[in-house]
Amino acid sequence: MITTERWSWYAARALAMSPREVAWRAGAKAAAITSPLLRRGSRPGPLVEDDDWSAAYARFRAAEGGPVLLDAARAPELATAHPGDAATVLAAADAVLERRFGYFGQDAVAFPGDVVDWNLDPRAGHRWPLVPSVGIDHRTCPGDPKWIWELNRLQHLTWLAQAWLFTGERRYADGALEQLDSWIAQNPVGQGIAWRGGFEAGVRASSVAVALQGLRDAPGLTVDRYRRAVTLLAACRERAWRDRSRFSSANNHLIGEMAGVAVVAILFPELAGAAEAELRAMAVLSAEADRQILPDGVGAEQSSGYQAFTGDMLLLPVALLRLRGDRPPAAIVGALRRSARFLDALCADGEPPVSYGDDDGGFALRLHADPIPTVGRHLAAVAGTVAGAPAHAPDLAAAWLAGPGASVPTERSATPGDLYAPDGGLVVLRRADRRITMDVGPLGYLSIAAHGHADALSMTLTAGGRELVVDPGTGSYYAEPAWRAAFRGTRMHATASVDDLDQSVAGGPFLWNRHAVTTVRAVDTVRGLVEAEHDGYRRLPDPVTHRRYLLVPPDLVSPEGDTVLVVDLFTGSGEHRVRTAWPLHPELEVSTGGDGHRVDRAGVPELRVTTAATAAPALYAVRGDEERRIGWWSRRFESRTSAWLVGVVLERRPLPLVVATLLTMSEAAAPSGLTVELRDGRIEARWTAGGRRAVIGIDTTTAGAVSISATDMTNRGD
Repeated sequence: MITTERWSWYAARALAMSPREVAWRAGAKAAAITSPLLRRGSRPGPLVEDDDWSAAYARFRAAEGGPVLLDAARAPELATAHPGDAATVLAAADAVLERRFGYFGQDAVAFPGDVVDWNLDPRAGHRWPLVPSVGIDHRTCPGDPKWIWELNRLQHLTWLAQAWLFTGERRYADGALEQLDSWIAQNPVGQGIAWRGGFEAGVRASSVAVALQGLRDAPGLTVDRYRRAVTLLAACRERAWRDRSRFSSANNHLIGEMAGVAVVAILFPELAGAAEAELRAMAVLSAEADRQILPDGVGAEQSSGYQAFTGDMLLLPVALLRLRGDRPPAAIVGALRRSARFLDALCADGEPPVSYGDDDGGFALRLHADPIPTVGRHLAAVAGTVAGAPAHAPDLAAAWLAGPGASVPTERSATPGDLYAPDGGLVVLRRADRRITMDVGPLGYLSIAAHGHADALSMTLTAGGRELVVDPGTGSYYAEPAWRAAFRGTRMHATASVDDLDQSVAGGPFLWNRHAVTTVRAVDTVRGLVEAEHDGYRRLPDPVTHRRYLLVPPDLVSPEGDTVLVVDLFTGSGEHRVRTAWPLHPELEVSTGGDGHRVDRAGVPELRVTTAATAAPALYAVRGDEERRIGWWSRRFESRTSAWLVGVVLERRPLPLVVATLLTMSEAAAPSGLTVELRDGRIEARWTAGGRRAVIGIDTTTAGAVSISATDMTNRGD
């Protein structure tokens, strides 16, 4: 029975589609239900030439016609060059042989018995039904599909293959082949949660294809096992192509699907139709690379985590083509290069990564055994494979992908400076060891903006490599829907909310019905000025526009950039509740009093948050509020830690309103007497710090019209 809530979701989802997409989806649904491939896992014609599996097997073991990624000849050299990575891979392989699996940085759980039950989530005790996958609604089932999907991507097989190559111990190869046997036996094509959608088939295809090639010399790889495994890869290839994500769903899923098709085609040229499948998949990947990596290098999905994930999926077929001696498509190489340059520019040495949007901790291919992916690993892999990408120290995964004899630059060319990415909408300002970011970009990608957060005009702040003002993270996807909504909502982010509403209107956990649109009025990195506004609250009966001015002038009070001024202007009609929010890193403690909050780390002052407004503001500080779901931080997927959220609330005030917030990172810059006023279209903020009086004047009618002065108060008597 479909609930009212589900009917509402279907209606909202349909509104995000074009008429052409609605018609296509209806036809695709009918075809999926009646497809002979879905019901029987069969396809017309032989999978290999003349249906001669012995000959195909011999060509495969001799690596005829295809590149070699996990190369037995290189394994001892790589294990010696990267002993730490090799050791963690061996440890991960040992855990897998004991049927212990962990994802998202969580503790591993063990499967009972001697064989893995691939449809069982042992954490929850929930077994997913072995029924036609099109009949499984993963959004309403009691289990968490993310965990079971991770298990069924079979990405651990590459650990076992590498362990076999590093040690020559047959138990690793036999373990990999036995687990693959049991998976094939338990998961007929089109049956169960593992076959729910082309994306899972595509990601699984990449992992199995690479792992199987690494096992090609294993004594236990018989002709019959080879036939079963290649038949699985053919089914994955077919499913990923046929059920590829299209129209409003054509985000990173489409890239994962096409990468799987391409990887199988490149590594298994003996498969019927391999050349045609490769050409089709690489054509789609080339087009999507240009769409999903914007001209300034920002990922179109507005998620730093998914940008790296997308890059890793694009990188694998590029690496395989290079290993084969072919030139990868220029569009994909160019996208990887500009993406890497952008991601590299976000972090100077010692700085934490800049996080925004969703991050589910997913991997494209697990050639190392880190519990969660990192941007550094991604950049190392790109540096080893793509000429002109920023240099990063190579690791085990990068060495495998780069191939034999590759010359990988390891010295970073320059320390990143200020950055403005106008297409993706991110500004990074640096002053000494301070880094300030502001999001002035769109909500997300395509009409559903699945992985974007309602965080327009939000900020982050680090000092000395330590996080102060943070992005709250992702929290959850399916396991806890209420927390999913909270972590991607406006109140959790370092921006401002009106009437405690999100800037954009959600229609489901991966669907936004209405997108707040941000307009950039001025960006001047030299002056340390950002001015932008969004229309998210124009939908209210009494419409509101929120404009934010970020000012980090280099010599306002001190040359180190110890002072950041944020001015929020709310214009429109009616009376509204306005809230500013500054989410802090969980290591930080807060004391509240006077006109703001003092923030300490281990008893040492690190930040002051001082506020003034054109109406009387009420300070608030909250940590770990379960009922309202604010005051939390998510370090990794499916986790949360209590953390202070501070700011001010102005209750039901007529517009216009102005809130001025000073973020100061040294006691010398600690302000006193902060005031702000709005008169005749001009905002003026004043305060005293370090023996100087600062005055900021903002002409709200002219973009970028900001005047800054700081007067030495010594011997003035005032």
